[in-house]
Amino acid sequence: MSKKKRRKGSSFFTIILLILAVSSFWAYNTLVEKPQEDRMLQYKPLIANELLKYKMDQFTPLLMAIMYQESKGKGNDPMQASESAGKQRNEINSPEKSIQQGVFHFHQMYLYGGKKKVDLDTIIQAYNMGPGYIDFVAKHGLKHTEALAKAYSEFQVKKSPSTYKCGGNFGNFRYPYCFGDYTYTKKVKDSIPVVTKIMQKSMEI
Repeated sequence: MSKKKRRKGSSFFTIILLILAVSSFWAYNTLVEKPQEDRMLQYKPLIANELLKYKMDQFTPLLMAIMYQESKGKGNDPMQASESAGKQRNEINSPEKSIQQGVFHFHQMYLYGGKKKVDLDTIIQAYNMGPGYIDFVAKHGLKHTEALAKAYSEFQVKKSPSTYKCGGNFGNFRYPYCFGDYTYTKKVKDSIPVVTKIMQKSMEI
């Protein structure tokens, strides 16, 4: 085969790859990202209004980020708030009730965190680990770190090793810190720019 024919074949193959890449990006954006954005946006007014009851609507992006981390808006308990209400996981089967409980839980952690003088990162982590984490941080410098979250998780695991075992999955990134998610605050904060962008898109329409 001549060099000229090889160049033509290579160029054709490159064009096909570019078309496939563009098509894949379009499909992902249309079939995955867009529905995900729509799911999140439909809950924004509910979250904002619920926060307004507590005069905390400035935290709308943060609570949207918590939902994004918990479920990306999927399911009937998008705030994954059942356990904070003393129920079994996913026992709440209404998105509206999930948001009411999720915002109430955050509000309770916010008030308790203020009382204990811990930072906002601790309060975010307490959404996942509960008020005991606020007490723990209050005794260890008042500021959240992943090292403290690990230490608190380890403390809880030692109290109930048969309960908190990451489903027996030693490959789970949390193992052996199987109570809660010690990376929760970072994940939520990393999600804030994502949900902010989603919210901005809705205002451009």
